[in-house]
Amino acid sequence: MLQQKEIQEERSIENQSEDIYQIFDKVFKKIITLSCVAVINLINALFHTDYPTDSTITYNWTEFENEKLKRILADTILTINGMYSYHIEAQIEKDNAIVFRVFEYGFYHANRTRYTEDGKYVLPFPTPVVIYLYYENQVPEEYSLILEFNRDGSAEGEEKQTFEYKVPVIKLQDISAQELNDRKMVILIPFHLLKLRKAVKDGNLEKRMDELKTMITDDIIGSIDKNQELGNITPEDAYRLKCYVESMWKYLCKHHKELEAFSDMTDESFMTVADVICEDLERTREALKKKEKMLEEKDKVLEENAKMLEENAREIERLRAELERLKATK
Repeated sequence: MLQQKEIQEERSIENQSEDIYQIFDKVFKKIITLSCVAVINLINALFHTDYPTDSTITYNWTEFENEKLKRILADTILTINGMYSYHIEAQIEKDNAIVFRVFEYGFYHANRTRYTEDGKYVLPFPTPVVIYLYYENQVPEEYSLILEFNRDGSAEGEEKQTFEYKVPVIKLQDISAQELNDRKMVILIPFHLLKLRKAVKDGNLEKRMDELKTMITDDIIGSIDKNQELGNITPEDAYRLKCYVESMWKYLCKHHKELEAFSDMTDESFMTVADVICEDLERTREALKKKEKMLEEKDKVLEENAKMLEENAREIERLRAELERLKATK
C-alpha cells in the first residue's frame, strides 16, 4: 500500500512538472509572436545583430517528418527579411540532449530551404541559441556537437573532416531586469517569476517578501511600462505581457501553496484585463487631448494668418486706390 502511495506521489510530481513545462512553453511561444518591434529587439540582443525594427519576420511553423515518421514541429525558427534564420529554444530544466534536438530541427529546416551555389547544394542551418528560463542544476555556457566525416580516412586522397556545431546558452536567471531593459530583451521579463520557485524550494519566502514584491512591481511590471514608454514594445505588447505575468503568477500560486499568503500582498501589482483596457483608454484620451490642443493652436495660427492676409489685402486695395487717385490728378 505504501509503495502504491509513493508511485502515485511520483506520478503527481511528474504530471506537475509536465504541466509547468506546458504552460511556460505556451507562454514563450506567444511571446515570440509579439510585435515586430519587440521580437526584432530580442533577436538583435540574442544574436548580436542590428536589424531595423521594421524588418520582416517569417515564422516557420512547418511540421517536418523524419525517417521514423515522428512529427517534428520547428516552431521556434524565425527568418528575418527572407534571408537569415534563427532558432530559439527555451528550457526550464537541464537537458544535455537538447543539442541533438536543436541540430535535428536545424537540419530539417535547412533541408527544406536548401539551395545551390556554383553547382553545389547548400544547407542553410539557422543560427541557434538555447534560453534556460529556469534551472536548478548547473548548465553549460554552450553545447557542442562534433560532426565527423570519413572517420577511417578510407576515401582515396581524403582525410577525416570534423565540424563543431556550437549552440550558445542564455541563462535568464543570471540576467537582471536592468540588463534585460538595457539589451531590449524585456519580452522575457515575465519569466523572472520563475525565481519564485527557487524561493519556495529554499523555504525563505517570509524573509524575502519585500524583495520578491519589489521584483514583481518594479522589475517585472515596472520594466514593461518603462519599455513601452521607450518604444521598445508596443502598448499591445505591454498589455499581453502583463496578462502573461498574471496567468503565470496564478499558475505558480496554484501549484505552490506556500505562495498563497504572499498572493494577497501582490494582488495590487497585477493588472486585470479590465485594468489594462482602462489604462489604454486613458492613454488614448490623453493622446487625443494633446492632438486636440495642437489642432486648436494650429487653428489660432491659421486665424491670425487669415486676419493678416485680410489686413494686407485691405492695405493693397488702399494703395491701389491711392495710386489711381494720384494718376487722375496729373
